[in-house]
Amino acid sequence: MAQGSRFATTVTDTPQGVLVIALAGQLDAHTAPDFERLLEKTIREDTRTKIVLDFEPLEYIASAGLGVLMGFIEEVREQGGDIKFGAVPEKIYHVLDLLGFPIVFQIAPTVDEARGMFAS
Repeated sequence: MAQGSRFATTVTDTPQGVLVIALAGQLDAHTAPDFERLLEKTIREDTRTKIVLDFEPLEYIASAGLGVLMGFIEEVREQGGDIKFGAVPEKIYHVLDLLGFPIVFQIAPTVDEARGMFAS
């Protein structure tokens, strides 16, 4: 993460064609627009729709960040893709669970397992 930056992403392409996006720091009202732009470019310009989000380095997520995720899931699925979550820290999982995210998104204990969900 860059010095002084509160949120960072690392994008890794896999041989299976699944894009892994690691989320680090704090995804809140101030940083959600950056995340939204990244997803817009990934999904609309690069037409990448098999996405795994690596939550392990994420410290905090606010409703603005959750809103970005909800804003893209339908579009991605209409294109035959999906967004899956991997390695979600307990405190973040608790927030996701309270808001019903496990009903909408597949959540795996590890990034590798989330990636593997695309194969099955």
